[in-house]
Amino acid sequence: MYQIMKAEKLADRIFLMDVHAPRVAQHCLPGQFVIVKMDEKGERIPLTICDYDREAGTITIVVQEVGASTTRMGALKEGDYFRDFTGPLGCASEFVHEDVDVLKNRKMLFVAGGLGAAPVYPQIKWLHERGIDADVIVGAKTKDMLILEEEMKAAAGNYYPCTDDGTYGHAGMVTTMVEELVNNGNQYDVCVAIGPMIMMKFVCLLTKKLEIPTIVSMNPIMVDGTGMCGACRLQVGDEIKFACVDGPEFDGHLVDFDQAMKRSQMYKTAEGRAMLKLQEGNTHHGGCGHCGGDE
Repeated sequence: MYQIMKAEKLADRIFLMDVHAPRVAQHCLPGQFVIVKMDEKGERIPLTICDYDREAGTITIVVQEVGASTTRMGALKEGDYFRDFTGPLGCASEFVHEDVDVLKNRKMLFVAGGLGAAPVYPQIKWLHERGIDADVIVGAKTKDMLILEEEMKAAAGNYYPCTDDGTYGHAGMVTTMVEELVNNGNQYDVCVAIGPMIMMKFVCLLTKKLEIPTIVSMNPIMVDGTGMCGACRLQVGDEIKFACVDGPEFDGHLVDFDQAMKRSQMYKTAEGRAMLKLQEGNTHHGGCGHCGGDE
């Protein structure tokens, strides 16, 4: 059992929780995720790691209520428990394995949309702790939907909030903020974009035109989180990858977002899942291929 040490509401239907999971906290890195189950019969929910405290043995997750399981999860309070809290899973962000002195000479831009602020935060915090301040753009529909603002301001070199309704920060989409920064003379060696699929697609279309290498996190399409279900199968260049076992981060300029979004919609129905299995054969899932996970 994994106790919830803190639970707070960040925005409408969005909640933050600190969970006591010492083993996960000791080994996790930015970019990775956990799988959470509320009880023995509960749904397995993959959630990116928003923060971690190795000394306290806690992992911070952010949950948005989108279905029955996440709505139940949002009702949990401090002192409640999760039945399972498995991780860390997935591959860490590539830059955590690079030489810090090299990173200090690299100008990095992070673009987060909505709940994407949660997986962006541990990355910029990791960089900030090593003397590297990246520029960060965070977009939301309204000011009330922006999350982790104070944390972002403390860790970012420059923080640029954007709202669709124009009532706070930059008025408009995150892509127009990227264009504004570049037009004002900012030069970036790499962009990391995390958020809704459609947002990442258009950020990548823009950064490809601007010739800025871009990394995206494909965690929005994960379902099972182990490579068995086939939900997060995607085309990356001329290769088939799975977000949960090969990612969740990939070269955004190589990801086929249209195919990924179409598959995500098909996967929501039993008929759609059956058709995907028929079409994709033995490439339908990314597991061992012998365990029956695609049957």
